[in-house]
Amino acid sequence: MKILIIENEIYLAQSIATKLSEQGHICEMCTSTKDAIKSNNYDVVLLSTNINGQDFNPVIETFKKAIIILMVSYISNDTVSKPLACGAKDYILKPFMIEELIRKINHYQDYEKLKKRNEAYDKYLTHSFSAITTEHDYDSIELPLFVSSSYQKHSDFFAFEYAKKKNQPLHFITLSDPKAINEIDLIGGNSIIYIIDLQTLKKNERKNLYSLVEDKKAIISSTDKIEDEEFKVLEIKSENNIFDQGEILPIEDYVKFMVLNYQHKFPDTELSKKLGISRKSLWEKRKKYDIVKKK
Repeated sequence: MKILIIENEIYLAQSIATKLSEQGHICEMCTSTKDAIKSNNYDVVLLSTNINGQDFNPVIETFKKAIIILMVSYISNDTVSKPLACGAKDYILKPFMIEELIRKINHYQDYEKLKKRNEAYDKYLTHSFSAITTEHDYDSIELPLFVSSSYQKHSDFFAFEYAKKKNQPLHFITLSDPKAINEIDLIGGNSIIYIIDLQTLKKNERKNLYSLVEDKKAIISSTDKIEDEEFKVLEIKSENNIFDQGEILPIEDYVKFMVLNYQHKFPDTELSKKLGISRKSLWEKRKKYDIVKKK
């Protein structure tokens, strides 16, 4: 990362720059805010608020897209509260360990990456679900809940919208993963869990899952009709299927979908015949897509 150090104590600035450079960062130094705002191409700005007679607002405004960490000798309204209110991310009290400064830099760098990644995911989900107009009364829905829909996107839309309405994070788990049951068991009761591919489980395996999610905030989806009447089931009916909304699946994606969702219904001989491939080819497809056949 490119780091600007604004500090009038030259020895301190040089010491910080040397140690950060050893971590692979590119450091530049200046002793006044006027010199600092001549360029804004920095990832991190370390701003000393002990420089007398300096206005810090132009610095914070100039570097508002960067991670600004205040270096302060004492905590006050002028050295900490106001700069934080204007957009600085955090502060560190002098004297400090360089390891603590690096920890703060890494923390906010990770935060910014996750923030941008989440923004991209939100845009993608909005685009992906744009054609779905199904509405639900999320306030009246209690978990755990089983969702049945022939069109997987409808279940996905419901789960993500529910988590957004409740303002809670969502754990995504597919039952095609051999480690899924152990993962579900480790998740606390206050988190929302979205579990898909219920149709891939055998009857005795489902009983184990049911007892596991009984006291959890779980949404369990299946592309098959769910007939376990002892549980709350939301059936989302639609004329849509995996081929609608203008979507044409590539051949490889079609084969993967069919193998994953129908291998528990048909023996290999019949499934391979329906797909127009040999049993050896079917075995190779499973290996390629890392699909585990339930025995």
